[in-house]
Amino acid sequence: MWLNLAYAAALTAVSPLVLHRMIRHGRYRRGVGQKLLGLSPERAAEIRGDAERTIWLHAVSVGEVNLLPELVRRFENQHPEIALAISSSTDTGYDLARKHFGDERVFFCPLDFSWAVRRTLKNLRCEQLVLAELELWPNLIRCAQEANCSVHVINGRLSETSAGRYQQFAKVLRSTFARLDSVGCQDTSAAERFIACGVAPENVTVTGSLKFDNAPRTRDTTEVNERINWSGIDPWHRVWCFGSTQTGEEAMALRVYDRLRSQHPELRLILVPRHVERFEEVAERIQSQGLSPIRRSRNESQYADQWDSDEVILIDTIGELRHWWGVSHIATVGGSFGDRGGQNMLEPAGYGCAVSFGPNTKNFDTIAKQLIAAEAAIRVADEAELEQFVARCLTDIQAADSLGQAARELVNQHRGAYQKTVEMLLPTKVKPLQRAA
Repeated sequence: MWLNLAYAAALTAVSPLVLHRMIRHGRYRRGVGQKLLGLSPERAAEIRGDAERTIWLHAVSVGEVNLLPELVRRFENQHPEIALAISSSTDTGYDLARKHFGDERVFFCPLDFSWAVRRTLKNLRCEQLVLAELELWPNLIRCAQEANCSVHVINGRLSETSAGRYQQFAKVLRSTFARLDSVGCQDTSAAERFIACGVAPENVTVTGSLKFDNAPRTRDTTEVNERINWSGIDPWHRVWCFGSTQTGEEAMALRVYDRLRSQHPELRLILVPRHVERFEEVAERIQSQGLSPIRRSRNESQYADQWDSDEVILIDTIGELRHWWGVSHIATVGGSFGDRGGQNMLEPAGYGCAVSFGPNTKNFDTIAKQLIAAEAAIRVADEAELEQFVARCLTDIQAADSLGQAARELVNQHRGAYQKTVEMLLPTKVKPLQRAA
């Protein structure tokens, strides 16, 4: 009960900000009944159908949703008796999940109010709740256990900072960790931290990172080729993509691009902001730099003309970044020059791009270190070093290609996590209720 009161107080405190974003940016408007009351999924019976078992997969946002298609494909191929329901917490994650899996089995995850999660669990009648990476909500995990639904974490990652914070609230959260039936970790460091936070050692497995398996294998796909044609790219162009950008990173990229393009007429720039509400801001930023934004959302037909140097392609759509990395020769992964902690650098690595990222990659610390150790990516400290990196990729193409080849080889060496994850989860029998101490 006290958790519900704490959540209600927190929600009341942030309600002015929530209302502002609802009105100005349209965020948080959708799925209110599903989030607050657990009125989801409305078509639970249709999701289950005649299936013998039901599994609820939860992915908080776009990055986690992108891990699920291959997992779902393997579930369906190896265990057709299983029905799958998929939830997400954000609008962008929800829309991408619907694109991947259809409308009928995708819903908004309930907030961690006990009545909301209980109703969702009752509707779904699932025997497993699978959390992508880590969504540690005490009521959700406790109510799932009470409903005889086992709880599993896949692609588990837990930074040293996050583990320390969880341990500061051990009285509240240790029992939540102890209720996890299994955790498939990305690496041994994460496994040790999960155990230190309260997960039983026998319930922790190192499966590797699904992001390695999920990384692309080839540029020769319909999706990449369509975007090459749409962009008006010529063989002599060298394309630089700065993806998952946060505030301040676009301005930095535009300054670097403007300085380099006069010396390197072959250089072209693609910007992919992380958040929908910043698309207009970034378009205005491109114009203020004296360049022309070519907006993906407003140019659906294939270009008739060549892509000019004073044009910057702005990807103001959701779920496309993966394919735009495949269009590019040079890649800079955003969210790494501020306090965000970086984004997934394995997608451009899988294509064999010359990969760079900024100084802050705490969210992908192990992967970043692996890439750097294998001489498969470059960490740059600031705008000056970023400019040096892009310039070097333009003047020494052989070195850039070698960097990309090393990245591709590293990704291929670490594939295999999906099968280990499926083996960890299935076949799993319903466990008798065991309340954590």
